[in-house]
Amino acid sequence: MKRAVQPPFFIDLIHSGAYIFSMKIIDLTHTLEEGMPVYPGTEPPLLKQANTIREHGFAEKLITMFSHTGTHMDAPSHILEGRKSLSDIDVNNLYGKACLVDVSAVKGKITADLLKGYEDKLRKSQIAVFYSGWDRYWGEEKYFNDFPVMDIPAAEYLVSTGVKGLAVDVISVDSVDCVNLDVHRVLFKSEMFVAENLRGLDRLAGLDFHLGIFPLNIPNGDGSPVRALAFLPEHGSPEE
Repeated sequence: MKRAVQPPFFIDLIHSGAYIFSMKIIDLTHTLEEGMPVYPGTEPPLLKQANTIREHGFAEKLITMFSHTGTHMDAPSHILEGRKSLSDIDVNNLYGKACLVDVSAVKGKITADLLKGYEDKLRKSQIAVFYSGWDRYWGEEKYFNDFPVMDIPAAEYLVSTGVKGLAVDVISVDSVDCVNLDVHRVLFKSEMFVAENLRGLDRLAGLDFHLGIFPLNIPNGDGSPVRALAFLPEHGSPEE
């Protein structure tokens, strides 16, 4: 009987002599709703009950929003003309082994020296995940100010590790007052994707996990709201 090919995540577990009994999934996505925090200068989403079961026989909402609303993904074409859009990105790059980088103690800039402490894990990962804990300020004015971002050498170092994407629990990988969006530019020149406004990354501390960033399939899209999910194996050993 021919054995089905398993994704790398499962191969790692099989080689370690582990059996997979179930998979725990942790939702890292903010709720999409009217009045939610949005990037300064844009408008919050509108959710209108366009049809109802009582009146039309079915329920349906009309949703109006910017493409970078809530927990969302930036494609390189968000900032750089001619770079990859959502429809150009290989979906295999949107799921993979993740490395959680703890930046919760950083005041100001995230440096290359800090990231070098995670070098081995970053080079073995598909997606870097920066945990700042800033999502605790979601819904407050503070959410938009003084959150940790990389300096340019740190962004260049992150690119050099070969990760395909970066996920963060802040509004942007650049400070809100950064007009040129320099960190975005460094990452996007290497065709990395960025996911912003994740939540609850503290639940992943000390754990091995895979991350999935799942945007809408928008042709030539510069970005999209996503469902961001962490996948953790729950398994035993052959002796159990």
